Amino acid sequence: MLFDLFVNSSTHDVREHFVRIFPRGQVLGEEDVKAFREKYHQLYVSEEQRELYLSSLSTNTNLSDTKKTEVIKDSAIKYLSTLFDSEKKFTTELLHDTISGCRESIESMVHVIKGKDISDVQKMIGDLSFHDFYTYDHSINVAMYSMALFQAAKSNASRGEIVTAGLGGLLHDLGKLKISTQIINNPDKLSNEDFDIIKKHPEYGKELFKQNKIAMTGIDFSTIERIIYEHHENFNGSGYPNKVLGENIHMMARITAIADFFDAITTKRSYHEVLSTEDALAIMSNSVGKKIDPELFTMFTTKVKNLVLNGKNHFCIKDDFDPCQPHRVIPVEKVPVSKQEHKLFEKENKYGSVKSDVDLIKKKAA
Repeated sequence: MLFDLFVNSSTHDVREHFVRIFPRGQVLGEEDVKAFREKYHQLYVSEEQRELYLSSLSTNTNLSDTKKTEVIKDSAIKYLSTLFDSEKKFTTELLHDTISGCRESIESMVHVIKGKDISDVQKMIGDLSFHDFYTYDHSINVAMYSMALFQAAKSNASRGEIVTAGLGGLLHDLGKLKISTQIINNPDKLSNEDFDIIKKHPEYGKELFKQNKIAMTGIDFSTIERIIYEHHENFNGSGYPNKVLGENIHMMARITAIADFFDAITTKRSYHEVLSTEDALAIMSNSVGKKIDPELFTMFTTKVKNLVLNGKNHFCIKDDFDPCQPHRVIPVEKVPVSKQEHKLFEKENKYGSVKSDVDLIKKKAA
């Protein structure tokens, strides 16, 4: 055993008293486990040994990847929920503890998703029991997709870069700490005034991050800051907060934007139905060159295995769609297409490939 095992011997709800029942360094046998199950309701690992526990979990060959992911994800949710707790004062220490705890989760997640396609990650997310805490659950999913896509985009990526991509995904909505939960958790269409407030969260997040500077070896904090600040910038320069264009947007922010978009419309929540993977990718393709990076999106789709993309090609997400918000109904609308474009689309799409409006316009111009 790489860590100690404890039980809570207290009978009080508030006061806890942990007693060690098995020491690290000794061999835990099957009979020991059976006896613990019969005698104790719950076993605990100390916070100081949490990293050892997650590390041993991620390399355990007897557990399914879905089960590993569930435990790691729940561990990260614990830290994110503390960070977004309105009753707690936001401090440098709180941010440090959150990043430190989430880093351990991300480090463990790297083991689990290494070499996996986007579709493998999607299946794991789909198999997990979901939470209704949209900001936490969604942010962790975005981190997982971001790591998988970053590895696809950069095959020689270092472990530190992958962890940075994951932490950027986890913290991309940090600025929502400064926005009312009534707005954040509203699944209905927002008023223009409320959406203007939502659009301030990248700047709020950057301010919080810069004002509470922390040091931690092996993490590129300047990149995480840019992910927080730029993940709503659109590839065509129509995004916010600064209308940054194309590759001037940090690569990891562009990756986070795709992960953010995809999870928002494909992951089941209690308050909305979702699009199939085919329909989601087809609809996202109509945002290629507009909201999202064409080259990165191509990499993303090629990592979703065994799909013929013949979904809702002439539908798109409305311009005011915010993937960071819960939605009662995914705001899909039909794309107006001219007769000439329609004929061109039918010709190009006869083998089931997806062509975005940008592709059609380019072809027409040629």
